[in-house]
Amino acid sequence: MSNRFLRWAGTWIEDNIPPGANPDIETYAARAKRLLDKLVAEAADAGFTRAEIEEERARLAPQVLAAASDDRDFDVNAYHLKSLLAQENEDGD
Repeated sequence: MSNRFLRWAGTWIEDNIPPGANPDIETYAARAKRLLDKLVAEAADAGFTRAEIEEERARLAPQVLAAASDDRDFDVNAYHLKSLLAQENEDGD
């Protein structure tokens, strides 16, 4: 497990998938797949190895889907809970 990669990916998700930003043009699953592919491409450009990326891809898919499915206005409590979940995933708990 690459904690450095997971921290980078968590920041990428926060920066690139704002809450409530999903237009009704594509399904949440399609948007999540497209964004996960974009995350992987940018991870390679950021200097992460293919092995690091593929190892963590399965763990990142649910996080990207959750972020892409968030169609509500920004909710501080939900953001806090997502942050706690991300920290637990990063700690390996």
